[in-house]
Amino acid sequence: MQEDSQALAQRSAAAMYEADLASRHLGIQISDVAPGRATARMRVSDTMLNGHHICHGGYVFLLADTAFAFACNTYGPTTVAAACDIAFLAPAHRNDELIATATERHHAGRSGIYDVTIRLPNTTVIAEFRGHSRTLSP
Repeated sequence: MQEDSQALAQRSAAAMYEADLASRHLGIQISDVAPGRATARMRVSDTMLNGHHICHGGYVFLLADTAFAFACNTYGPTTVAAACDIAFLAPAHRNDELIATATERHHAGRSGIYDVTIRLPNTTVIAEFRGHSRTLSP
Protein backbone atom coordinates (compact mmCIF):
# COMPACT_ATOMS: atom_id res chain seq x y z
CA MET A 1 0.00 0.00 0.00
CA GLN A 2 1.34 3.45 -0.93
CA GLU A 3 1.92 5.92 1.90
CA ASP A 4 -0.47 8.88 1.72
CA SER A 5 1.03 12.31 0.96
CA GLN A 6 0.33 13.78 4.42
CA ALA A 7 1.99 10.84 6.20
CA LEU A 8 4.99 11.08 3.84
CA ALA A 9 5.29 14.82 4.52
CA GLN A 10 5.24 14.29 8.28
CA ARG A 11 7.66 11.36 8.16
CA SER A 12 10.05 13.36 5.93
CA ALA A 13 9.91 16.36 8.30
CA ALA A 14 10.55 14.21 11.37
CA ALA A 15 13.61 12.57 9.77
CA MET A 16 14.95 15.92 8.56
CA TYR A 17 14.48 17.58 11.95
CA GLU A 18 16.30 14.75 13.71
CA ALA A 19 19.35 15.39 11.50
CA ASP A 20 19.08 19.23 11.52
CA LEU A 21 21.57 20.27 14.20
CA ALA A 22 21.43 23.98 13.28
CA SER A 23 17.66 24.25 13.67
CA ARG A 24 17.62 22.27 16.91
CA HIS A 25 20.54 24.33 18.31
CA LEU A 26 18.62 27.57 17.67
CA GLY A 27 15.40 26.19 19.16
CA ILE A 28 13.53 26.26 15.84
CA GLN A 29 10.33 24.24 15.98
CA ILE A 30 8.62 22.80 12.89
CA SER A 31 4.82 22.58 12.75
CA ASP A 32 1.93 22.42 10.29
CA VAL A 33 3.75 20.24 7.78
CA ALA A 34 1.79 19.18 4.68
CA PRO A 35 2.79 18.45 1.08
CA GLY A 36 4.54 21.60 -0.17
CA ARG A 37 4.00 23.48 3.10
CA ALA A 38 5.71 23.93 6.46
CA THR A 39 5.80 26.38 9.35
CA ALA A 40 8.92 27.07 11.42
CA ARG A 41 9.05 29.09 14.65
CA MET A 42 11.97 30.69 16.48
CA ARG A 43 12.30 33.02 19.47
CA VAL A 44 14.84 35.86 19.05
CA SER A 45 17.51 35.54 21.75
CA ASP A 46 20.11 38.04 22.97
CA THR A 47 22.81 36.36 20.90
CA MET A 48 20.80 36.97 17.70
CA LEU A 49 20.87 40.76 18.06
CA ASN A 50 23.08 42.95 15.88
CA GLY A 51 24.71 46.30 16.71
CA HIS A 52 21.36 48.07 16.29
CA HIS A 53 19.75 45.82 18.95
CA ILE A 54 17.47 44.17 16.38
CA CYS A 55 17.52 40.61 15.10
CA HIS A 56 20.37 40.07 12.66
CA GLY A 57 19.00 39.52 9.16
CA GLY A 58 20.99 36.31 8.85
CA TYR A 59 18.84 34.69 11.53
CA VAL A 60 15.64 35.84 9.82
CA PHE A 61 16.98 34.38 6.55
CA LEU A 62 17.96 31.15 8.33
CA LEU A 63 14.43 30.73 9.72
CA ALA A 64 12.88 31.36 6.29
CA ASP A 65 15.34 28.97 4.64
CA THR A 66 14.46 26.33 7.23
CA ALA A 67 10.71 26.58 6.53
CA PHE A 68 11.50 26.48 2.79
CA ALA A 69 13.68 23.38 3.23
CA PHE A 70 11.03 21.51 5.18
CA ALA A 71 8.30 22.46 2.67
CA CYS A 72 10.23 21.36 -0.41
CA ASN A 73 11.32 18.09 1.20
CA THR A 74 7.79 16.90 1.97
CA TYR A 75 7.72 14.64 -1.10
CA GLY A 76 10.52 12.31 0.00
CA PRO A 77 13.52 12.80 -2.31
CA THR A 78 16.35 15.06 -1.11
CA THR A 79 15.69 18.60 -2.31
CA VAL A 80 17.99 21.60 -1.85
CA ALA A 81 17.95 25.33 -2.50
CA ALA A 82 19.02 26.41 -5.98
CA ALA A 83 18.49 30.14 -5.31
CA CYS A 84 16.66 32.36 -2.86
CA ASP A 85 16.17 35.99 -1.97
CA ILE A 86 14.64 37.93 0.88
CA ALA A 87 13.13 41.36 1.47
CA PHE A 88 13.35 42.66 5.05
CA LEU A 89 10.23 44.69 5.84
CA ALA A 90 10.29 45.33 9.60
CA PRO A 91 12.70 44.70 12.49
CA ALA A 92 12.40 41.88 14.99
CA HIS A 93 13.48 42.38 18.60
CA ARG A 94 14.70 40.33 21.56
CA ASN A 95 12.12 37.79 22.72
CA ASP A 96 9.97 38.17 19.58
CA GLU A 97 8.60 34.89 18.30
CA LEU A 98 9.11 34.69 14.54
CA ILE A 99 6.82 32.47 12.50
CA ALA A 100 7.90 31.46 8.98
CA THR A 101 5.21 29.93 6.78
CA ALA A 102 6.40 28.31 3.54
CA THR A 103 3.99 27.65 0.69
CA GLU A 104 4.69 25.93 -2.60
CA ARG A 105 3.88 28.09 -5.63
CA HIS A 106 5.05 25.74 -8.37
CA HIS A 107 6.44 22.21 -8.46
CA ALA A 108 7.25 20.36 -11.67
CA GLY A 109 9.84 17.66 -12.26
CA ARG A 110 12.90 18.43 -10.14
CA SER A 111 12.20 22.18 -9.70
CA GLY A 112 10.01 24.15 -7.35
CA ILE A 113 9.27 27.70 -6.24
CA TYR A 114 8.28 28.46 -2.65
CA ASP A 115 7.24 31.67 -0.89
CA VAL A 116 7.89 32.16 2.80
CA THR A 117 6.35 34.90 4.93
CA ILE A 118 8.06 35.63 8.25
CA ARG A 119 5.82 37.35 10.76
CA LEU A 120 5.18 38.04 14.40
CA PRO A 121 2.19 36.39 16.12
CA ASN A 122 0.31 39.71 15.80
CA THR A 123 0.63 39.31 11.98
CA THR A 124 3.26 42.06 11.51
CA VAL A 125 5.26 40.89 8.49
CA ILE A 126 9.01 40.92 9.14
CA ALA A 127 10.22 39.60 5.77
CA GLU A 128 9.22 37.92 2.52
CA PHE A 129 11.42 35.17 1.07
CA ARG A 130 11.30 33.30 -2.24
CA GLY A 131 13.18 30.05 -2.75
CA HIS A 132 13.83 27.97 -5.85
CA SER A 133 14.37 24.29 -5.15
CA ARG A 134 16.06 21.49 -7.01
CA THR A 135 15.52 17.81 -6.25
CA LEU A 136 18.77 15.84 -6.39
CA SER A 137 19.11 12.85 -8.67
CA PRO A 138 18.87 9.54 -6.81
